[in-house]
Amino acid sequence: MNITHRPVLLAEAVTALTNGPLIQNQNAAQNILVIDGTFGRGGHTQALLKQLPASARMISFDKDLDAIAVAKQINDPRLTIVHDSFAQMDQYMAAESVDGILLDLGISSPQVDEAHRGFSFRREGPLDMRMNTDQGMTAAEWLEQAPQEEITHVIKTYGEERFAFQIAKAIVAKREEGSSPKTTTQLASLVAGVVRTREAGQDPATRTFQALRIFINRELEDLELGLKAALKLLKPGARLAVISFHSLEDRIVKQFLQAHAKVEVPRGLPVREKDLPQSALEIIGRIKPSDLEISENPRARSAIMRVAEKRMGVLA
Repeated sequence: MNITHRPVLLAEAVTALTNGPLIQNQNAAQNILVIDGTFGRGGHTQALLKQLPASARMISFDKDLDAIAVAKQINDPRLTIVHDSFAQMDQYMAAESVDGILLDLGISSPQVDEAHRGFSFRREGPLDMRMNTDQGMTAAEWLEQAPQEEITHVIKTYGEERFAFQIAKAIVAKREEGSSPKTTTQLASLVAGVVRTREAGQDPATRTFQALRIFINRELEDLELGLKAALKLLKPGARLAVISFHSLEDRIVKQFLQAHAKVEVPRGLPVREKDLPQSALEIIGRIKPSDLEISENPRARSAIMRVAEKRMGVLA
């Protein structure tokens, strides 16, 4: 099987999950169930399978039909493939039934490199950007009908783009001329004509393309739902590892973990620390790629992995 995607923090992610107390306990080996929430091109899934016992089970999710096609080439009876978002994973199994969950939130290299997917501003292709090409509007279709205020909001919120208003105005002006952007290079050229300054080494269209991709695929909504589902599914003692690639994702992950790693007590309530109820999660750590990994795979440079463990005796 030809895998062109280089998974980020591969060894670190496998270690983070398999070093959890449940998987380390060989008495529970026959019951081990691990979830890879984003199969991608299977790097993390296959590395985890190599470390799991023959009696373990693994479920990998992905919205992308191309990823599902690759996943079906893996000949391992322990692996189950689900064409769905990880946001829905709690619909496929019972609460507190999972020993480890990995969420790699980055898009795969083939998604960026294959021009027909519409994710890359460097390659000419239809302005699609859908992870699941079976459903939903393409980015071009949305830009064809969305109000200027909504386009501005999306680009500003999901791209953190300070020229969002000007970009949206230019898109609507083109639309009114009958030449709304239909391809990646048309949109990239339009944005470049508006964004006059940008960080060194960053294409003017970077933030706009990020914003549209996140919006079209409901990535942040899926992340919030997926984190809630993960907390419900993890057994006490099981681990969650989440790899994010930009500040919007990482902020959601960080705040979710922190919120469930502490117990809120109303101010002034006379409660001793030993009498407090136990928080649901213990934060294990925050890991970034090594300099060597970044030099070998520049797409890893913005990655952050956060790891947490569900506390024993806690119900989600």
